[in-house]
Amino acid sequence: MTIKLTLLRSGEYLISAVKELVSGEPEKVHGYLLSKPRKVSMAAPTFLTEETNTEKSSVQVSLSSWCILAKNDEFVVPLDWIVTFMEPADRLVRMYEEYLND
Repeated sequence: MTIKLTLLRSGEYLISAVKELVSGEPEKVHGYLLSKPRKVSMAAPTFLTEETNTEKSSVQVSLSSWCILAKNDEFVVPLDWIVTFMEPADRLVRMYEEYLND
């Protein structure tokens, strides 16, 4: 499994280990198995200042459980719910690994 950043049709970003679910001849991808997915939330940092410069050059990132009410930590996501996969930034991968190790 490879760690990927996933954009879902719902607009949510998840980071998780991802595995293709394939079957048939010829092999066809039917969905993806996401292992230990965490929701990635992003927000612009808030600064208390009198400056009027509104240029934003950074973002605050937080991780949370994607499905907090579930016992399992692996989820099958149908192919049509995936918008795209991305290679996560190294800092995000480290954050994800630290989150799992806590």
